[in-house]
Amino acid sequence: MSLTTLIDAERLRDLLAGPTAPLLLDVSFDLADPAAGEAAYRAAHLPGALYAHLERELSAPKAGPGEPSRGRHPLPSREAFAATAGRWGLTPGRQVVVYDRQGGMFSVRAWWMLKWLGHEEVAVLDGGLAAWQAAGGELSTDVPAAQDRPPYPLGAPLVSSVTADQLQARLGEPTLALFDARAPERYRGDVEPLDPVAGHIPGAVNRFFKDNLGPDGRFKPATQLRADFEALLGGRDAAQTVHQCGSGVTACHNLLAMEVAGLGRATLYPGSWSEWCADPARPVARG
Repeated sequence: MSLTTLIDAERLRDLLAGPTAPLLLDVSFDLADPAAGEAAYRAAHLPGALYAHLERELSAPKAGPGEPSRGRHPLPSREAFAATAGRWGLTPGRQVVVYDRQGGMFSVRAWWMLKWLGHEEVAVLDGGLAAWQAAGGELSTDVPAAQDRPPYPLGAPLVSSVTADQLQARLGEPTLALFDARAPERYRGDVEPLDPVAGHIPGAVNRFFKDNLGPDGRFKPATQLRADFEALLGGRDAAQTVHQCGSGVTACHNLLAMEVAGLGRATLYPGSWSEWCADPARPVARG
């Protein structure tokens, strides 16, 4: 049976001991120090894991001078990401497990993007590297070599996304539930450490991604997550939900949480606030 949302450390140990080991991706990162995640990976990681760099492999280059912004972490083309997945050795049907050291903050990006590629069999290690260690899992410093394989064969995307224009056209619709995954102080516009404008998209409701986690750093039980999101939805259809954050990364945490809660697969606005606020013609709310 393939795993498509979360996997615990004990189940992962069983898979790694089985005849067909999953593809492991370490997606640890630090927005303030882009080299820190890879350095932490090289110091210690799950045995056999490859490193997936947020900016080199899970994002395209930012827009150049004179080009309209696509946000701080724009998606690469599906063809470019298929080539990356091929270098990882990914083939259709192979189980993938992604993890990080930040409560799933960055591994959820790889989780969403692999489904965007058309690959369903991907799960996030619940609790990340800390949970692996707590379960007695070993760590390694060996860095596996990349595999010379053809690009992953593109399938139909298994997740949905919207552009800034599509989202702006829907603002004010009573059926739209728009969730912002950033910290409350950034959502309100009290501070803005990463983007040039403070505030949020009008109509967005704040759901800080860390609120999906319990004190142990693992996702809350599905029943609790469902109650949390149903309260925010206020009777609206979960399928109409759009998720955003600062640059389309932590929004995927809320997407995963809703899926764990049994509320289905919602929609991502990949450009998120960093793209939205780059255009002075787009509306901004504060407070």
